[in-house]
Amino acid sequence: MCGIAGFCNFAADFTQNSGLWQKILVNMRASLAHRGSDNVGKYLNEHIGLSHTRLSIRDLSYGAQPIVRNIDGAEYVIVYNGEIYNVDEIKPALIQAGYHFETTTDTEVILYAYIQYGIDFVSKLNGIYAFAIWDEAKKQLVLYRDRVGVKPLFYAIKNNTLIFGSEIKALFCHPLISPKIDIDSFREIFGIGPARTSGNGVFKGICEIMPGHYAVYTREGLKDIRYWELQSREHTDSYEETVEKVSFLVRDAITRQMVADVPICSFLSGGIDSSIVTAVSSKFLQEKGVRLNTFSFDFKDNDIFFQANAFQPERDRPFVDRMLKEYDLNHTYLECDESDLAKLLLAAVDAKDLPGMTDIDASLLYFCSLVAQHNKVALTGECADEIFGGYPWFYRDELVASNSFPWSPNLSTRTALLSDDFIKELQLDDYVAARYEASIKAIPCLAGENHFEARCREIAYLNIKWFMQTLLDRMDRASMFYGLEARVPFADHRIIEYVFNVPWTMKYRDGVVKSLFREACKDLLPDELLYRKKSPYPKTYNPNYERLILQMFSEIISNPNSPIMALIDKKKALSFMKTPAKYGEPWFGQLMAAPQLMAYLIQVNYWLKTINSVPKPCLREQRLF
Repeated sequence: MCGIAGFCNFAADFTQNSGLWQKILVNMRASLAHRGSDNVGKYLNEHIGLSHTRLSIRDLSYGAQPIVRNIDGAEYVIVYNGEIYNVDEIKPALIQAGYHFETTTDTEVILYAYIQYGIDFVSKLNGIYAFAIWDEAKKQLVLYRDRVGVKPLFYAIKNNTLIFGSEIKALFCHPLISPKIDIDSFREIFGIGPARTSGNGVFKGICEIMPGHYAVYTREGLKDIRYWELQSREHTDSYEETVEKVSFLVRDAITRQMVADVPICSFLSGGIDSSIVTAVSSKFLQEKGVRLNTFSFDFKDNDIFFQANAFQPERDRPFVDRMLKEYDLNHTYLECDESDLAKLLLAAVDAKDLPGMTDIDASLLYFCSLVAQHNKVALTGECADEIFGGYPWFYRDELVASNSFPWSPNLSTRTALLSDDFIKELQLDDYVAARYEASIKAIPCLAGENHFEARCREIAYLNIKWFMQTLLDRMDRASMFYGLEARVPFADHRIIEYVFNVPWTMKYRDGVVKSLFREACKDLLPDELLYRKKSPYPKTYNPNYERLILQMFSEIISNPNSPIMALIDKKKALSFMKTPAKYGEPWFGQLMAAPQLMAYLIQVNYWLKTINSVPKPCLREQRLF
């Protein structure tokens, strides 16, 4: 993968004082250097500046960006972050049309496809991507993002200048943009977080190209176009035909994503999703005489401290071991101790530019740092639960019936430590309800569906548009923070489009969670793996981790200068710290209430410090106090 950044202003001439603007481009890409620093490049012209930092995956010698091509006297320039998996289907027609390729990269294919087919060419792509194309002939800058938002792309417009980047931090390297927050920022953090409303960059004035959209910037301003959306269609395939179709799509998506000019590995958790990815990719490589590198993650001494509960009924390690008996893999067991985990809570905010999923982000960050020492590309099992219905809120009646986001049904836990005045001013119930209702209205209905079927469709839509996006954000920032490209085969849009319209009775046949998925892949895994109950991403149960979190949180609330003290009630916090950890009561998804809620507030405090923004003045401006 890579990092992209740039700016555009049709009333400016950046060739005047070019040294300054070149330096700004360098600073913007330097802020993204963790995403890949094998090559760097920049482009500056009258109205446009583009910058790129590269993680070399294809055409290691000649794939530097920006790529510039002159067609009929006009320049076309691209900076690109991502991978296209159907290059072999697109490229022949371009060659036949007369285009001469100077590289073997997918970047050049994208640029020529834009020139040949026009702005809507993006619908031809199968992949994960965020890219910018400067079209000198039409005097327009076009920003594209993949269908489901695997790759990030943020932007802001100020003084007629559009500034964009792969991560928010790149925008802050431009002199017109600085980190500012307002009351809606806090509503996102405390009402929606660690999720985020699509298109909302949380910081004041920071926006996001939404998944399945592209934006065209011209002298007339910015125009946003949606080129892809989920469609509701009647499912006419029989169960047997559905199983066969899913079986093909899953295998095809995984094998397509094995394309690279560097070795590929897989994350192997011991769960069904990563095991299926590992099985297919291992078979693919074995035909070429290559063993697949695999990596599993756990916490030091988890065999001693693990506590089985409703959300995490068993450890992963025995199932990883079983997978190693089934396939010839070059496997590495990775462990993280509680001290490293606590330290990385703050680095996880640096990676994401925002508070996140606390120790889940921190541990993934740690593991990705180790994997990146061996491989540049990893295949993951991410997104299968959101698509095939693996979470409790797909089938537990009380969660299905919830008139809110089912992974966050109760806002009282997440606001438990906030001051009463701040809670009143936030009006989170109204803010979250408005986001939920807007999402429900956007769901494409299917005529003739009964209430149960319609609600199942709603739950599936919400998971793809909201919960899955949160996990994709986490995976991108954690992996790319160490220059590791994480691919997500189950997020192939063909799988999503097809399975979205499969009736819930087929996905949950005979009361078996993800039964359709299991049936489609039953030849790949032994039964004890295939029918294993879902176990979430691993967490540490070492009591020392909770002690470390308590210590960090205690230091924050003991310091009156801690920025978060303007938001929380110290008495509530002290009382909360005395209660035993409630591992069985999640406040977001399957984040448990006590230690992970404190860890989230630790991250919020650090976030406020890093953006040099003390909340009180901001809140006074909003008449909160």
